[in-house]
Amino acid sequence: MVIPLHLSLQNLPLVPRSNQIKAEPRKDWNSIIKHQTKLKNDPAILSLYTQMECLGIAPDGTTLPLVLKACARLNAVEDGKRIHSSIKSTSLIDNVRVGTALIDFYSKCGFLEDARMVFDEMRERDLVSWNAMISGYAGCGDCEEVILLLKRMQMEGFRPNSRTAVAVLLVCGEVEEVRLGKAIHGYCLRNGLFGLDPHVGTALVGFYASFDVRVSHLVFDLMAVRNTVSWNSLVTGYFEVGDSLNALKIFLKMLMDGVKCDSVTMLVVIQACGKIGSLGLGNQIHQMAVKLNYSCNMFIVNALLNMYGEIGNLESSCQLFDAVHTCDVALWNSMLSAYIDCGCYEEATNLFAKMLDEGISKDERTIAIMLSLCAKIDDGLRKGKSFHTFANKNEMRMDVNLGNALLNMYAKQRCIESAKKVFEEMSTMDVISYNTLIAALAQNDLRTEAWQLFVLMQVSEVEPNSYTIVSILAACQHETCLHIGRSLHGFVIKLGIEVNLSLNTALTEMYINCGDKAAARYLFESCPNRDLISWNALIASYIKNNLADHALSLFTRMISEVEPNSATVVSILSLCTLLAHMPQGQCLHAYVIRRKSYFDYDLSLANAFITMYARCGSMYNAEKFFKILPKRDIISWNAVISGYGLHGRGHDAICAFSRMLEDGFQPNSVTFLSVLSACSHSGLVNEGLNLFHSMVQEFRINPQLAHYGCVVDLLGRAGCLDEAKDFIKSMPIKPDASVWRALLSAYRDHCDPKEAKRLFEKIVELEPMNPGNYVLLRNIYAEAGLWSEVRQIRRWLKEKGLRKPPGISWIVIGSQMNCFTARDRSHPLIDKIYANLSHLLSSIKENGYVPDLNCALRDEDEED
Repeated sequence: MVIPLHLSLQNLPLVPRSNQIKAEPRKDWNSIIKHQTKLKNDPAILSLYTQMECLGIAPDGTTLPLVLKACARLNAVEDGKRIHSSIKSTSLIDNVRVGTALIDFYSKCGFLEDARMVFDEMRERDLVSWNAMISGYAGCGDCEEVILLLKRMQMEGFRPNSRTAVAVLLVCGEVEEVRLGKAIHGYCLRNGLFGLDPHVGTALVGFYASFDVRVSHLVFDLMAVRNTVSWNSLVTGYFEVGDSLNALKIFLKMLMDGVKCDSVTMLVVIQACGKIGSLGLGNQIHQMAVKLNYSCNMFIVNALLNMYGEIGNLESSCQLFDAVHTCDVALWNSMLSAYIDCGCYEEATNLFAKMLDEGISKDERTIAIMLSLCAKIDDGLRKGKSFHTFANKNEMRMDVNLGNALLNMYAKQRCIESAKKVFEEMSTMDVISYNTLIAALAQNDLRTEAWQLFVLMQVSEVEPNSYTIVSILAACQHETCLHIGRSLHGFVIKLGIEVNLSLNTALTEMYINCGDKAAARYLFESCPNRDLISWNALIASYIKNNLADHALSLFTRMISEVEPNSATVVSILSLCTLLAHMPQGQCLHAYVIRRKSYFDYDLSLANAFITMYARCGSMYNAEKFFKILPKRDIISWNAVISGYGLHGRGHDAICAFSRMLEDGFQPNSVTFLSVLSACSHSGLVNEGLNLFHSMVQEFRINPQLAHYGCVVDLLGRAGCLDEAKDFIKSMPIKPDASVWRALLSAYRDHCDPKEAKRLFEKIVELEPMNPGNYVLLRNIYAEAGLWSEVRQIRRWLKEKGLRKPPGISWIVIGSQMNCFTARDRSHPLIDKIYANLSHLLSSIKENGYVPDLNCALRDEDEED
């Protein structure tokens, strides 16, 4: 697609030179200034005024306000102050129009105290003066002062007019002052201001758009006179609440009504096209912008570039960028964002390097954009730190945008100390800053610090919102946190924080995690507009908290009300894997096949099916699924390698590992953990050791404790106990209890009670309250026939109040899960079950089975 784009500098009207203008009467100079005002040539106005001063020609009360307005538009603060100073001793200072112009100048330049001083010193005020002062405070969002001025104005006999109403409505919308805004609406209706002035209607449309765009639309429909600004206000209202589709529909109606678009219209609708992802409509609006001569407007060009990037049409973004001969930093930033949005991370990095080479000025937004890249690349932390250093070297201000980008980068890289340091360095913080750090602390088990920051936020000027509560709820993940979680829920209700879907879901998860299933279910059922995410979150929470029957029943209900997505199916598949419930997994497989067009091709879902079949005992189906995959990733290979290991097929696991390398995949730490475990269960000692050495030397992967534990288990199962001990001694990191436990487990088959006791003492130092360690040593003593030591361990367990959780077995029949624990007689068919077990035991004894009772232990705690 060829994108026409011609940029040119607009020439300002020439300012008359002093040698071209003779000393003419004051009225002629005033006429020239008025003419330049019509031409909107503010630099020429200031130049003319300077020449008048040089010639000693004083302005009149009509001209001076025009000059002060030019100063305000150009933000020429020093010029405006100098003019104010020069007229203080003249009669012009008492001129109402001049005083009003000074108020307007100071207000628009951000010097509200100076404006108020001028206002208070005025001997005479008219309605325009009051409006100028009210507009100044409204522009700064000071609703309280606006109300006070409005009352004083009325007490002095001035009735608010349309400009007053517009100013007050502006501040009401900004500070969410609904009651006052509605009162102004009523005043306008009673006094006929709504029907007479389109500015009032436009202000009302903008005011209501801040709260309910539907009401805003009703006001718009009642307007007798509408202009471009009115239409823009409604289009913008829909866009800002996230309803881009309706924003575009209003825009099309605007065109059909013959209303002329301006640059504001184009900016909003271009952004709306990007949000809905409509390339066809985007191209049409682009052509319209060209026809309306907006292709020279850098704001429009920037919006178009961003739109194409959001839609994924990178080619058009590049064409736009290349067509501009002189790009400003905003356009470079947009091009960087387009590359990142389209997944072209290398191109984004290269473009940033080009900015450095060409000496293009970079701002805080440039660094913030590049920081968003760090979470998507392998060496993200290193890159993020280099961008941070770059910002510091270039003395970039740690404003909210840059600070939040750094906070987010460090939080995603789990560098909490760096995130805390950035937070302390930020000049100002907003609610996003607090939310990001609170969430990072909570997710990294720093619950106390998360709570401290939440308390600090409450005493700051930043008000918490629903996402703050979602962030801090991540710290409530255990039964001991139920009281705190309930307090947070009460805090939400007390402060009137909106319980949106995200917060409702987070509260539901908190109650499940803290053991209050009834409260969680009530929140879920009472949510009027729960979506797919709500269903998925509750199902995932049930699975996480071992409430398998609840998860299955909820899923059964869900498919009758809501169409599940791949995330739902993956969750239920994980449950099928946990329960070894292959029939349910096969049903899900059939469900996905029937809805192939809906699920399309989802690799994560395919990987979940491989894992489910492998762990449910059907390696044949797992292999079959793996072979038909049109595309594989490292997780697919890991799943099939792990499956071979579970089935004791170590040689097949090693062959799969070799095929993976041939296909060009680089193994990760999980791959090696799976293949080492497979070697351990198949007695492939040499192969396992060779793989471990290749992981370190060839693939440069640093072993974790789990890898060391696998090698110890590999050597221990093969009876190479001395080699296992030597291996532990050679470890570059301190072994934890799991590594020592892997060695201790080997002593059950290769009896050495004395050595087993020494190992046990090391483990107990690391895990003194784990009953499994005591039971492991007890079994070793029992194997050796040391019954007095067995009784001693039983006494230790009693004294410490430790008890190993009973083993659970289960079987799923139909959709019903049946669970059993040792000596459990709670099942309604228990008599029939025991009768069948007795019959089976008799049958196998008749066929020559002799039970091995050497390891049978009589647990005194269970004799009763």
